[in-house]
Amino acid sequence: MYKLFNKNENTKNREISKNNKVDKGDICLDLFKDGADIKIENLNLFYNKFQALHNVNMQINDKEITSLIGPSGCGKSTLLKSINRMNDLVNGCRIEGTIEIAGRDVYSKDLDIGVLRKNVGMVFQKPNPFAMSIYDNITYAPRTFGVKDKTQLDEIVRTSLEKAAMWDEVKDCLGKSAMSLSGGQQQRLCIARCLSAQPKIILMDEPTSALDPISTGKIEDLCLQLKDRFSIVMVTHNMQQALRISDKTSFFLMGEMIEMGNTREVFENPKDNRTEDYITGRFG
Repeated sequence: MYKLFNKNENTKNREISKNNKVDKGDICLDLFKDGADIKIENLNLFYNKFQALHNVNMQINDKEITSLIGPSGCGKSTLLKSINRMNDLVNGCRIEGTIEIAGRDVYSKDLDIGVLRKNVGMVFQKPNPFAMSIYDNITYAPRTFGVKDKTQLDEIVRTSLEKAAMWDEVKDCLGKSAMSLSGGQQQRLCIARCLSAQPKIILMDEPTSALDPISTGKIEDLCLQLKDRFSIVMVTHNMQQALRISDKTSFFLMGEMIEMGNTREVFENPKDNRTEDYITGRFG
């Protein structure tokens, strides 16, 4: 796979510039070489005067699938977007507390937000391929971070699509528009595009909610394969999905994290009555 920086070089992150461009000569692009555990402490998040998250404390382990469950509007997606600072794009958003990845504060002023999002990729609820070819979708991130060699780019495309379990489906039509793919293929392409940036963590916000059961099964199988190399944090409303693929599950309600533990334990022996009421369908 490709290298985006010299590991022996004494590099230092700088505050992101207004145009959000990355100076590849000065910034180490691999932020979390020693793992990708996520530690969240005393996290409160506000949209102007409305408090969306209340004193969230949780540990998300490297190379595991962690599901965030709970009714709509309970703060799951808000928390997910806070991990790679997507909430920075929301006017009036304010955060108290800390989010650390491998001991590094993601809200530190000297951390480049573009490089953070390279290391912490995101897959959204609805597939959002770029209106360009399959090949150009996959090479978009590597080109952004300075990869120009055609041989390298070809290898990135092949490797990313293989990891996303769709190389055999599209290898003969890489010049085809990504918009012509089926919904399930588009979502796997978005995962491949995310993988092309070589992240350490993949955030998924209900990645199968718009897909048919067959495509959903393919995405779930893919997540199980990817967790050996990546940390995956997934928001889902599908209780059976969380039970099938998650190592850990966290239940949210009205902006609070009510309970977190091993998935089987949370589903079979919840510690809080509100958790039991939710997973048994009494509300939500």
